Amino acid sequence: MFKKILIANRGEIAVRVIRACHELDIPTAVVYSEADREALHVRLADEAVCIGPASSAQSYLNIPAVISAAEITDSTAIHPGYGFLSENPHFVEACTASRITFIGPSAENIRSGGDKSRARQIMKRKGVPVVPGSDSPVTDEEDALKVARKIGFPVILKASAGGGGRGMRIVQEEKDLSSLYHMAQKEAFAAFGNGDMYIEKYIPEMRHIEVQILADNKGSIVYLGERECSIQRRHQKLVEEAPYVFTNAKFRKRIGDMAIKAARAFRYRNAGTIEFILDKDDQIYFMEINTRIQVEHPVTEMITGIDIIKEQIKIAAGAALPFKQNEVKFSGHSMECRINAEDPDKFIPSPGRISLFIPPGGPGVRVDTAAYSGWVVPAHYDSLIAKLIVHGKDREEAIAKMKRALREFVVEGIKTTIPFHLKILDDPDFITGKFNTHFLEKMNKTA
Repeated sequence: MFKKILIANRGEIAVRVIRACHELDIPTAVVYSEADREALHVRLADEAVCIGPASSAQSYLNIPAVISAAEITDSTAIHPGYGFLSENPHFVEACTASRITFIGPSAENIRSGGDKSRARQIMKRKGVPVVPGSDSPVTDEEDALKVARKIGFPVILKASAGGGGRGMRIVQEEKDLSSLYHMAQKEAFAAFGNGDMYIEKYIPEMRHIEVQILADNKGSIVYLGERECSIQRRHQKLVEEAPYVFTNAKFRKRIGDMAIKAARAFRYRNAGTIEFILDKDDQIYFMEINTRIQVEHPVTEMITGIDIIKEQIKIAAGAALPFKQNEVKFSGHSMECRINAEDPDKFIPSPGRISLFIPPGGPGVRVDTAAYSGWVVPAHYDSLIAKLIVHGKDREEAIAKMKRALREFVVEGIKTTIPFHLKILDDPDFITGKFNTHFLEKMNKTA
């Protein structure tokens, strides 16, 4: 096992990884920016190194500074969490060059998964269904128009190097393609330093279903079930569930086998997520592979009892998976609400000092957070301050438990999205599971 692990992240995921390390009896070190001097991950880690000012580019994204912090603290491995450097192949190579183990997939895995058009090509060669679209990045708007005419409108433009909804535009009609193409390309270049775009047929009534996989270095791959991630705002997930609302053993095996086939095609290792589109006719299409731990991983942990972060660490240390596919058991239903420091009516950030923070508790309730009373939520980073996760014997109990926990949750001094989550959970279509990725648009129209 590792002598010490450096966590190259902040917020709730840094705290989550620290706790997993300590339960494995592994000392931890963390990095932090000047804005995070009083952050919880700094307090909980065994060592902490300031690596720069508030700007992410000068701190959490500064590869030389992170590597130096690992060397200073004598860390033999780095866990990147999600975001920041977690899907940067150059960072993985920098770790390797410094003889530091990167806790995650290989640089080649990240390159293949991060290039969305390349990932599509790999899937098509292996017989995994993909949404009709361009087989390689489109070269310009004229090329995009040719593809769009061939597959038919509406279409969706996506950043080839992108994720998280950035560099993405839905084009309903031909007349709008030119302007939306340039908008998406500009946003993609600003976000990823790469303006390459690809184009797909847009499926309007779709659900976003993803499968958590674990793959060791000895060729074993298992899936840990599927997650329902269709409740989104501007392609950003707000509520996640495990399992899929209408799952059954046949569906789980079908999509799980497809995920493993995809992972083998990538020669994937460590933890990852294979994301799919499910259309109104229950056809499954590969969408993308996420080469990191996901924000929503706790719902999978709740229904399987498997600590995914610990498994990541063990796999990176060379251990084989301790269970086979038929040994993965599923129990009950789990749900996660992302609590953001945002005005729930305008969805604008609400940074500032939290004057009172009292998280909910009780059976089947988990809160992953780095927030506390008196902490100042910085304006420089993502607005996520907590993840509220519940587990019930079925979906009905999970919803009831989540509503109770949300009402118990006290956050004063800043605005949060808690009231908005309560509206979602009271919506009749959410309760019956009759929703897709356009749920929020429909809810806002009928509100």
